[in-house]
Amino acid sequence: MTNLEVIEDWRYSEDRMELRRHGLTTLLKEYGSALDQYGQPQYSNQSMYECVHDWVSQGNVNCLGISDHYKKYYS
Repeated sequence: MTNLEVIEDWRYSEDRMELRRHGLTTLLKEYGSALDQYGQPQYSNQSMYECVHDWVSQGNVNCLGISDHYKKYYS
């Protein structure tokens, strides 16, 4: 994939990048500070990024339900 193809990819349009930002903010607020019994992060940042990427790539137009989706499939 060339740089031009990435720019033209609908998943990376301005609107979709804003949706990514909102989705990641939502997940970080809800799960980002959770610690396990050893004081380590309970949920990885990588899993949150992957969830948001998949969420946007599946054509979702808002973040309603992203927290439940994350909890069900990524945590």
